[in-house]
Amino acid sequence: MIARTWHGVVPESKSDEYLEYLQKTGVPDSKSTAGNKGVFVLRRNEDTKTHFWFISLWESFDAIRKFAGENIGEARYYPEDTHYLLEMEPFVNHYEVAVNEIEN
Repeated sequence: MIARTWHGVVPESKSDEYLEYLQKTGVPDSKSTAGNKGVFVLRRNEDTKTHFWFISLWESFDAIRKFAGENIGEARYYPEDTHYLLEMEPFVNHYEVAVNEIEN
């Protein structure tokens, strides 16, 4: 399994609104792509900003390409992201999931 991670920062005042936006865009787009194994959205407030980590799990790099296109190292953005994000980080990271011990 492969984890794809993206980081973004928004003003804290837009944190809840941005989370709702992610739940309407990136989360369902990831989940509806064949080969997706799950999505986590993490957030942390720091001073007047909120950091988001979007972690999606995939069965293979081929599955990631179905979501991200050929250049899987580039971040995928949506039209309204510029309304929220303080900067558009250009790249994502991929990691092999070495241990998977999630409890429900």
